[in-house]
Amino acid sequence: MLEQLEQFASDNYSGMCPEVLDALMSANQGSSPAYGNDQWTEKAANAFRELFEIDCEVFFVFNGTAANSLALAALCQSYHSVIAHEVAHIETDECGAPEFFSNGSKLLLSSGENGKLTPEGIAKIVTKRQDIHFPKPKVISLTQATEVGTVYQIEELQAIKAVADQYQLKIHMDGARFANAVVSLGKSPAEITWRSGVDVLCFSGTKNGMAMGESVIFFDRTLAEDFAYRCKQAGQLASKMRFIAAPWLGLLNRDTWLKNARHANECAAYLASQLAAIPELTLMFPTEVNGVFVEMPEGLIQALREKGWLFYNFIGVGGIRLMCSWATTRKRIDELVADIKSAIISL
Repeated sequence: MLEQLEQFASDNYSGMCPEVLDALMSANQGSSPAYGNDQWTEKAANAFRELFEIDCEVFFVFNGTAANSLALAALCQSYHSVIAHEVAHIETDECGAPEFFSNGSKLLLSSGENGKLTPEGIAKIVTKRQDIHFPKPKVISLTQATEVGTVYQIEELQAIKAVADQYQLKIHMDGARFANAVVSLGKSPAEITWRSGVDVLCFSGTKNGMAMGESVIFFDRTLAEDFAYRCKQAGQLASKMRFIAAPWLGLLNRDTWLKNARHANECAAYLASQLAAIPELTLMFPTEVNGVFVEMPEGLIQALREKGWLFYNFIGVGGIRLMCSWATTRKRIDELVADIKSAIISL
């Protein structure tokens, strides 16, 4: 069997953490009702209600594209639009799925420093056109943490909430790396979601130690009307739902999700500090969660790939993205840094 060396292309490369695997095996004992009518799904949903300190509606789907797209479809009619950052995942990496599942709701894009929307940018889009010939803005979509590894502070979220209220917009949060943002901010999940104006959160387990599975959490329960039907129609209603829900118990119990996110963030901070000390490299964004974005000479990029390293030229911003996960080791980071230094000498 070939050794599966850790790579830094994506936190999706990591396997299941032990706590998740244990929870999955526990759910595999005996039989249980299908389609979410099982004790594991009920326990996981209640765990989210306790975590977020609110009686929210919780749904489980297979992946983040479905979570985001179905959530946005629940907030929009086909003649509405969604305001998002120009490098948001729903714009660059979901193959038109938000538009598809909403039957055509248009994405309206804004720029913003460090991957973040601003109240001014949102207002500019809303007020640019208000005639009936243009899709009516209905939703603001925020990514927390952002696609470039930064986080919205509470003050920024509250300012966006103010402009949302002014123009009667709902707020959707893509939480692909929500756990990492919670650790970075040092705030409670409630503080950076519904208490700051978020109406629906898509919370990822896949990047935090699960094999698959995302939760769609409606803090405004009225917005979840018929959402179960959307999931079924989209092929997202798992017949053996317990195998998506139970791993969440492995993450949420004993704060494993925070431990995993903290480890990934700390590894990224260490990697960033090592790369920042190399004159030939330039860090592109602050390292606030588990991603490091760096500009490298093209020759160095090629040399690293020839050595077997896998990573992405990041869409929309240029440069190289390096991701850490719950399973990242300092040893493997040091090996990458050593190969970078060696390759630079050889250029």
